Amino acid sequence: MPGQNLSRDEARERAGLLSVDGYEVYLDLRSAVGDAPDSSPRTFRSVTTVRFRCSDPGAATFADLIAPSVTAVTLNGADLDPAEVFDGARIALEELLAENVLVVDAQCAYSRTGEGMHRFVDPEDGEVYLYTQYEPADARRVFANFEQPDLKAPYRFEVTAPEGWTVWSNGEGTPLEDGREPGSSWRFAETKPISTYITAVVAGPYHYVTDSYRRTFDDGTVLEIPLGAMCRKGLARHFDADDVFLVTKQGLDFFHDHFDYPYPFGKYDQAFVPEYNLGAMENPGLVTFREEYIYRGQVTRAAYERRANTILHEMAHMWFGDLVTMEWWDDLWLKESFADFMGVLALVEATRFTTGWTTFANNRKAWAYRADQLPSTHPVTADIRDLEDAKLNFDGITYAKGASVLKQLVAYAGRDAFLEGARRYFKRHAYGNTRLGDLLSVLEETSGRDMAAWSRSWLETYGLNSLTPQVTYDAEGRITELAVFQEAADSAPTLRPHRVAVGLYRRTADGELVRFARAEADVEGPRTVVAELAGAERPDLVLVNDDDLTYCKIRFDTASLETLRRHLGDLTDPLARALCWSALWNLTRDALMPARDFIALVLGHAGRESDIGVLQMVHSWARSALVHYAAPDWREQGGRLLAEGALRELRTAEPGSQHQLTWARFFAATAASDADFQLLRGLLDGTAKIDGLSVDQELRWTLLEPLAAEGLADESVIGAELARDDTASGKRHEVRALAARPSAAVKAQAWARVVESDALSNALVEATIAGFAQPGQRELTAPYAAPYFEAIERVWAERSIQIGIHVVRGLFPGLQDTRPTLEAAERWLDTHRDAAPALRRLVLEATDDLARSLRGQECDAAAGGA
Repeated sequence: MPGQNLSRDEARERAGLLSVDGYEVYLDLRSAVGDAPDSSPRTFRSVTTVRFRCSDPGAATFADLIAPSVTAVTLNGADLDPAEVFDGARIALEELLAENVLVVDAQCAYSRTGEGMHRFVDPEDGEVYLYTQYEPADARRVFANFEQPDLKAPYRFEVTAPEGWTVWSNGEGTPLEDGREPGSSWRFAETKPISTYITAVVAGPYHYVTDSYRRTFDDGTVLEIPLGAMCRKGLARHFDADDVFLVTKQGLDFFHDHFDYPYPFGKYDQAFVPEYNLGAMENPGLVTFREEYIYRGQVTRAAYERRANTILHEMAHMWFGDLVTMEWWDDLWLKESFADFMGVLALVEATRFTTGWTTFANNRKAWAYRADQLPSTHPVTADIRDLEDAKLNFDGITYAKGASVLKQLVAYAGRDAFLEGARRYFKRHAYGNTRLGDLLSVLEETSGRDMAAWSRSWLETYGLNSLTPQVTYDAEGRITELAVFQEAADSAPTLRPHRVAVGLYRRTADGELVRFARAEADVEGPRTVVAELAGAERPDLVLVNDDDLTYCKIRFDTASLETLRRHLGDLTDPLARALCWSALWNLTRDALMPARDFIALVLGHAGRESDIGVLQMVHSWARSALVHYAAPDWREQGGRLLAEGALRELRTAEPGSQHQLTWARFFAATAASDADFQLLRGLLDGTAKIDGLSVDQELRWTLLEPLAAEGLADESVIGAELARDDTASGKRHEVRALAARPSAAVKAQAWARVVESDALSNALVEATIAGFAQPGQRELTAPYAAPYFEAIERVWAERSIQIGIHVVRGLFPGLQDTRPTLEAAERWLDTHRDAAPALRRLVLEATDDLARSLRGQECDAAAGGA
């Protein structure tokens, strides 16, 4: 049998044959504690009973299970020989009846990669914590099942855990006190019909806080939802559960107001878990989050906004994704695009984070713009051949581009029609599976619009358009014509209909840059005239896609670009300013603006940026401009300029403010001179002070890593810092700092630990790679370019897909930004056409990034020589 990588064709064949009535799953997790076995992996017992029907009695199919061993398999009362029917990934099932019962007793492995049943030992107190993570197809690592989203079924879980533990699952849990074997046994209420990938178990000595939500509907019915939130005991003192519950209740109110479908999954627990690969996962009744959303030190408002947005994104999934689920991963956007859009809408309209659309325009869409210009770009509705394809399509197109397109759809179809369509969609397809056409049909009903034409333009094609204004004036300086030119890349030539706003801005007597005219227009084809703006006074800035109504790259006319060079910081509207920053960054990435010019804009205007999330994004772009797009012979000078500018802003920022904290982090990242490093060391040991700057433990690690990378903090210094912070977070920081040291022996050790060994957990693999790949250590990492291309096929074959992604992406020799490296990458692609498609995609994307870097460097070098 083909193994772990289930194909779409296999899934369709199996879905046409089977329907699943229910699962009963028993897990014995007592083996999570105690001594590990000498050689074999640590395992737990998993017993699954599946009741299912077959439309073609006598046919054959298979169940999915990835496990070290299977003890027994029984099909319809007949014992099957595990050695004959189980190949390590699938259980062959033959001679099916119309109604079937399958029982599988297996030994499943605990995970250290964040896939399946992840086991974490807290270095602070030795406590063990477990949680599951399955999407897209890792439930089969915990129990035998039919692992595809369209074979939904109700689940009943029972779990035995070590004495003193608490266990949670999707349904309400009840401790069992019936005198059975030692341990804590829990039985959980049967779920509604859901897909395998959103079942969940969390177990351990978690710190758990409760609350409740109550809603009275117009018809007098009352809905009560028990709320819970949990984290490791070591994080309890930092856990602001009250704010988590506040946002949760605000979100539940918002979605009940707009969806007209009560939350259908009983309780609502939220678990913040360690070493989590994702931001969060929408398991109904038991949402899991990365524990980094519990803040151990000072963070900015942007961090709380990100957490709130994630909470609301996952909550939107309770309807888009859990209640109604895509049939196959082709239509992943049916849940992720909607959750991304509805999460921001709820954030802005129901919580204190009213500027969420600014963050979306500046941050989330930047993710989409990058993904949509890669050679692996794809339509929002993608062609997902198999599970490896699915794993890589949780990308900026599926999330942020899809959400951007939905934002435009709301403008096109009308908000009321859009929400009414959603309400009909839920009621029509509750607990079922859907395709693109199912959604389009209800939107056509409610809006009266031709959704098929809209879908062809926005969902079924790839690439993004550039919109550029062209303005002519009369002798008195008034606009005679303002036209918008639409362009597309040769590789993605579709020109789309865009609903856009065009804003005209001018400087006032007191120096502010403000909008004085605005018009909306439907841009179609290569050239569209915005007639409404004819006769307006000459603007200093023309901003196409003002208010961010569509998904496009914004370009500027010559006069507007000159205005931004001089007066970007004078723009008073935060969203307009964010759009301009994003457009300028796209010009830099497209080699239309030299990296040094973008850095000059940052030095000239970032100090006046009021939106902290935008400022953090601008800092990230500035670093990327220096590392990837600046001419190599200018990098040192550019680095000094950034460090000087960061220190200047740090010293002038309001003491104790989030801007001061943000500039402190940026200064640590850009420190370049002996004086800079002396200041970092002084802030660490207390001999230097900056008024109002509190150096907490998280900031200490931020200051220490650049010292380690510069060779100014050795292993003993890093070890002493870990002694101060002997926690899970501290361990990750320590591993990263150790790998950052400028030594050939250090790099060799880091490489071996990641590439040649699987001993590290997913979190420590990430930390090691982050420390290894230091921009200032190109010469030290250069020897690993050739070994990278020699190793990646083996790594992809031997390691889990998540670890494979970390290694292939993280260790790609992009810092060896030379023509020979580009040629080596292209040669690998040319000679490995039969490599796993998902692996080829990762290498292809990294190769394209490298080629883009080289084009940017050529642009910057030309500017330097001009």
